[in-house]
Amino acid sequence: MSTHGFTITAEGPFDFDASLRFLEDWPATSALPTDGRVLRFAYCSESDWRPIGVRVTGVPGGVEVATTRAPGPGIRAEVARILSLDVDGTGFAKLGEADPVLGDLQRRRPGLRPVCFWSPWEAACWAVIVQRSSMLIAARLKQRIAERYGATVVVDGHDCTVFPPPVSLLEAGALGLPAQKEEWLRGLARAALDGLLTTEHLRSLTPEEALAQLRALPGVGPFSAGLILIRGAGAPDAFPGDEPRLFALLREAYGLAEDAPPSSYRKLAESWRPYRSWASFLFRADSYGVMND
Repeated sequence: MSTHGFTITAEGPFDFDASLRFLEDWPATSALPTDGRVLRFAYCSESDWRPIGVRVTGVPGGVEVATTRAPGPGIRAEVARILSLDVDGTGFAKLGEADPVLGDLQRRRPGLRPVCFWSPWEAACWAVIVQRSSMLIAARLKQRIAERYGATVVVDGHDCTVFPPPVSLLEAGALGLPAQKEEWLRGLARAALDGLLTTEHLRSLTPEEALAQLRALPGVGPFSAGLILIRGAGAPDAFPGDEPRLFALLREAYGLAEDAPPSSYRKLAESWRPYRSWASFLFRADSYGVMND
């Protein structure tokens, strides 16, 4: 592996080991090649849709990154976004001082930041594939599409498959999914090629504008739109406002009434600005059990 290296420094608390544990335990990424110390993956960069392999290791105050091809500013920004290192997290810990429930989550895993999909494009495809399916089954289906139509990049002797870029998916044959989902994925591919599913575009909008545009895409509902914006584009301060699973977690944590209206959850989330996405992520991560010792 001929590598090109660079360092990303975190602003505010950050724990790479916590990020790695999340990826190891989350069903969608549990098959990634890792030894508990190093993150290895490959993806198609938004900057040119060409595959690139990445190795990430933790260093004091940030991460050391090695890539299989020369990283321009776009790729550096993408790796930073994936680990939420493109955001100054200095003020996030202060939210927990005013919110004991959130503060308890922060103390249990200090420095855990949202870990994003490799791109909003992959997040959108995942959102379609996982509908009416378990995450484990969806992960296998996504992997099968990558093996059949994507590239393979060798990272430290490990074969890392790359989910196909939009143009490859448009030209692909049968994907092994229900016809409706295949139609939706090809619609998303066209949207990605039009620039609607890029980090730059989505984060240039207000969260409300971005969610509205995403909900207009094929196969994208309220939950999927939030996933793409928060875990795809890495928007740090978005709150979907219509996610039953998250609402149930917040209802239990804060003792809200069973029939509490969506406005109650939005009001609660206002106190998390400008890190509403980060706070929501901690509650979801806790529900997966990845924050439990």
